[in-house]
Amino acid sequence: MHKLLHVLAACAVLALSSAPALAADTIKIGVAGAHSGDLASYGIPPLRAAQIIADEYNAKGGLLGKQLEIIAQDDQCKPELANNAATKLISDGAVIVMGHICSGATIAAIPAYANSKIISVSPSATTPALTKGGKNPYFFRTIANDDDQARLAAEFITKKLGKTKVAYIHDNGDYGKGYAEAVRREIGNKAAV
Repeated sequence: MHKLLHVLAACAVLALSSAPALAADTIKIGVAGAHSGDLASYGIPPLRAAQIIADEYNAKGGLLGKQLEIIAQDDQCKPELANNAATKLISDGAVIVMGHICSGATIAAIPAYANSKIISVSPSATTPALTKGGKNPYFFRTIANDDDQARLAAEFITKKLGKTKVAYIHDNGDYGKGYAEAVRREIGNKAAV
């Protein structure tokens, strides 16, 4: 997480190449995710980490002589809230966004960022469609997608553990369904499902 935040700071420098951003006294970094609700345990740590890094930079005079300001928006990992969270971050002047946390919320928010040419970096959105085919050029992630994770899980289950029968238990969220289906595809005829 620490490295991700430093990368975001570097990306913020690139985002500052526009005249209005350079004229600002602060560099605003958006942090979107589940800051409340059932999945807050995934969204609060990145928010806290972003604030710690911002405080470290600010204590040393800021970035490019400008103070970093963290702007948080809570989407509760709900797609129906994510687009509004993205729109609010954009209107509040975020030059880059860390988040969203969940794939469904990320999918809902990406068009707003793309239309405003704002880079978003998710530490945890894993749906493969987010980065396949280059259709989301302003979106990046720091985690392997479901297909890549499933490939490793299937190999571990069948080769390392030597299992020939597999049962799947998952939640009905985008992540649970997507990952379970990806593992099921990867295991295929290697084991009975």
